Amino acid sequence: MAVVLRLARAGAKKKPYYHVVATDSRNPRDGKFIEAVGAYDPNLSPPKVEFNQERLQYWLKTGATPSETVADLIKRAAKTAAPTA
Repeated sequence: MAVVLRLARAGAKKKPYYHVVATDSRNPRDGKFIEAVGAYDPNLSPPKVEFNQERLQYWLKTGATPSETVADLIKRAAKTAAPTA
C-alpha cells in the first residue's frame, strides 16, 4: 500500500476548502482516507495553512509521499512558523 499525503476537497461550490489527508494512492480524491493531518483554506488572504506537525512528521518518516501541492504547503507553513529573529 503506497501512502500519499494529498488534498481532499470540501466546502461549497466556488468556495473550496481542503483537508490534507494521508490515504492509499488508489483511493479517489475525496474518498476514504487513513487520517486527516491538516487543512488549507485558499479563500482567506493570505491563505490559511494548518498542520498537526506531530502526525505530519510521523507520516513523512514512515514513507508517505506528499503530492506537489502538499509539499509546497508544507514549505509555506515552515516559512511562516520559522522565527524571524
